[in-house]
Amino acid sequence: MVATTTWLLRAVRQFQDDTNVLKLELEISRPSATWPFKERFSNLVGCVYRKGNIIFTSDGNSVVSPVGNRISIFDLKNNKSETLPVESRMNITVLALAPNGKLMIAINEDGEAHLISLVSGSILHTYHFHCQIHAASFSPDGKKFAVTRENTVKVFHAPGSTMQFNPFVLYRSFYGSYDQNVCIDWTTDSKAFCVGSKDMNTRVYGAEKFSNLIVYSVGGHNDCIFVSVSRNGHVNIWQCDTALDGLIPAEVKIEEVKSEDEEEDEEEDEQKEQEKATQDALEVNQKILYKRLAKFNYKSCHDKEAKLTCADYHKKSRILISGFSDGAFFLHEMPGFILIHSLSSNNYDFSSVSNQSLSTVSFNSSGDWISLGCSSLGQLLVWEWQSESYILKQQGHSSLMTCVQYSPDGQYLVTGGDDAKVKVWNTSTGFCFVTFSDHLSGISAVRFTQSGQVIVSASLDGTVRAFDLNRYRNFRTFTSPRPVQFASLAVDGSGEVVCAGGQDTYEIYVWSMQTGRLLEILAGHTAPVSSLAFTPAHPILVSGSWDHTIRLWDVFVSRGSKEVIQLNSDALAVTYRPDGLELAVSTLDGSLTFWDTHSAAQTASIQGRADLGYTRKEGDRITAKKSAQSKAYTSLCYTADGQCILAGGKSKNICIYSVKDQMLLKKFEITCNLSFDGTLEFLDRRKMTEWGNIGLVDEGQGGNIALPGVRKGDLSSRHFRPEVQVTSVAFSPTGRAFAGATTEGLLIYSLDASVVFDPFDLEEDVTPESVRTQLAENQLLTALLLALRLNEDELTREVIEQIPHEEVSFLCQSLPEIYVDKMLHFVASSLDQSAHLGFYVHWSQQLLLQHGPALKQRAHSIMPSLRALQRVLTKRHSDLASICDHNKYLIQFILSLGESRQKRSLEESHDSDEEDLMQTNGAAASDSDELDFSDIEILK
Repeated sequence: MVATTTWLLRAVRQFQDDTNVLKLELEISRPSATWPFKERFSNLVGCVYRKGNIIFTSDGNSVVSPVGNRISIFDLKNNKSETLPVESRMNITVLALAPNGKLMIAINEDGEAHLISLVSGSILHTYHFHCQIHAASFSPDGKKFAVTRENTVKVFHAPGSTMQFNPFVLYRSFYGSYDQNVCIDWTTDSKAFCVGSKDMNTRVYGAEKFSNLIVYSVGGHNDCIFVSVSRNGHVNIWQCDTALDGLIPAEVKIEEVKSEDEEEDEEEDEQKEQEKATQDALEVNQKILYKRLAKFNYKSCHDKEAKLTCADYHKKSRILISGFSDGAFFLHEMPGFILIHSLSSNNYDFSSVSNQSLSTVSFNSSGDWISLGCSSLGQLLVWEWQSESYILKQQGHSSLMTCVQYSPDGQYLVTGGDDAKVKVWNTSTGFCFVTFSDHLSGISAVRFTQSGQVIVSASLDGTVRAFDLNRYRNFRTFTSPRPVQFASLAVDGSGEVVCAGGQDTYEIYVWSMQTGRLLEILAGHTAPVSSLAFTPAHPILVSGSWDHTIRLWDVFVSRGSKEVIQLNSDALAVTYRPDGLELAVSTLDGSLTFWDTHSAAQTASIQGRADLGYTRKEGDRITAKKSAQSKAYTSLCYTADGQCILAGGKSKNICIYSVKDQMLLKKFEITCNLSFDGTLEFLDRRKMTEWGNIGLVDEGQGGNIALPGVRKGDLSSRHFRPEVQVTSVAFSPTGRAFAGATTEGLLIYSLDASVVFDPFDLEEDVTPESVRTQLAENQLLTALLLALRLNEDELTREVIEQIPHEEVSFLCQSLPEIYVDKMLHFVASSLDQSAHLGFYVHWSQQLLLQHGPALKQRAHSIMPSLRALQRVLTKRHSDLASICDHNKYLIQFILSLGESRQKRSLEESHDSDEEDLMQTNGAAASDSDELDFSDIEILK
């Protein structure tokens, strides 16, 4: 199996090398752009956590994390991540999951709550609290959920299986706090709940009406239920003299039907009634009583002057976890406050969060795993405290993501950010598996070599570095004679030449990948070099600059520029079509121009400034329409077939244009998050004051960052709102997805997100019944063609998996050429999902063998399917190789163990034979004294 997969990989790569030579001889007949562009948002992989609380699912195998105004679910068992296709108007800060794991409540910064179904991944209902919400929690029985709203607690009936007009049905409001309530927790039987408030008191309420419990208050805390922890590190343990089954239900009075006027004042009357009942209960000395058993202080185990920022308590195991502002966290066994685990920079290599404040901690259902979130780093950790090992350790870019590119097989994504880090992401799992931190300043560009084994990155620190994906190390560093801030990067098709353009010297530097030596300095531009690109087939370098020109260079022949093309404005981005016959340029005036690479003549032009959209920032003194005149596209990328082009810039839209028709095909809005700046066309006049916008006056709005060099303390904190923009776009070589590096993160739009009915050459008699009829009559080729015409994956898979293995070669030979592309794409997708690996590998092998020469004539159309096949084969080859290596060592161990046992048994049998022989010899010697030594040797 490994040998067959290796042969297929070599065949695919050789086919791609052959087609690269034929690409210049092919004249692509581009039909009118009929690309459906049914891509939908599929995943957010560039960020794992922003702010809010992190929760585990009911089975404890997945972590739910708020990422801006979206929600990501990380499957720890299957090692995959998924982002729900729902968005909120602002950043989500509170999450609550129902015990059945089917419903979830997400509340954003503005107090807008969304009831989300995890089964369908959609928003069922929206309810607005009109204020900031600190905590929400479902009762253990799943019948109610409580929300802390300012100094009140509102308990709602949880939505059930029956249809409801309004899922947020208020059950009762609880009062008594003098300040905001910040946390909440329920008892195990859902009869009572505990609320912590900023007024330094903790209150226990009865969820139902009890005669011996209305409200009970204990003081001095801000995070409490039986075990209370205060911000200054004091821990109190409380015990109730009444068991949970000792609560006495109060007599329920039959309420009369109230009029509409009485219903309007119902909430105020209930508040007054509850305050009066509370005062009466305090005067008569309630029967229920909480007694403080012990009081502890974290100063005994944590000497640093750090504040407690988060805590969680696991009731079954009675373990308390507490996180601090310096990144340390402790596990104590209650009620004895016995330290069972501590983790900080002093006793373990945990430097990634050792100097940053922990935002949230939580236990899973079994209490074995702990999730930790750090909002300042955008980091999410899942820690197994018993074995002291990571289950999950993910961190996005802490600053703006600036560039992105797909690997040649579409299996990986590489990103660079202003945090001077280069990260590589797996497109299948959505996880980052390696981070390179060798640069000292922001990353301006990243590139994959054609082999996909080397990543090259350019940075503003004056270096260009090459990273090896096999050994995960920086094996080559390219520098210039004098310090230069590199703003652009290009690598030729062979991977032997690396070029980088300067932002302050206006020159292009050419290095050799093998030796690392500077080969040449290309001079001619009179402004910063903003973009570089190599042609796919020939080593012709194109450079775009702010001096209103693009230049063509032959880096192997001449020292000067080969051609100079004048533009009407500054060049911001350049890119070649996959066949190398067309060049696209984005300029500062918001237009896209297309040029023929042979004649250097302009072939098309698109004015795209109006498609960027009109948005206005809070600090703008001009209107949105006036502000749009300064916007332009800063990143371009062709689709896999070369018919359309993607464009992104300082806007919340990613636009797709048809090159031939010179028109906009589709516009993708990356976010509707109002927590970002630049998402609204008109500012809210209610936020305008005599000093300007309230967002600029109030420092509490937006995020905060620290001045350079300051690691702790908030004396240097600055408040800002990041501006929404698209810094880079990249289209997958497989043609099934594209990615955009945005302020929100790395957004992936894919065709595989949903099932789309897209038949091919459909007729009246082409039905699933006819396909199954032909299959039952053993008409395999006819059944396969009908299934491919219906273009339903399940039906096609049903037909293919019933075809005998020995008939595959004949069917591939008889398959018409028009169906070969669809068959290749289906085999590639099936290899990624199906367990019949050898069967589909055999299909792909026969397809390439039977239709190889014909496929070379249609290289431009078949390339996305070949890329997809290469990606899946590479993934399966690596998985199979690791399994074979593991099995090889396991078999060697079993064989060695069997040999040792066999050797031991032979030795034991040999010893027993010698003992029998000695006994026989002794008996023979006693019978005859004439037995000599030679006779003994013969007996042996």
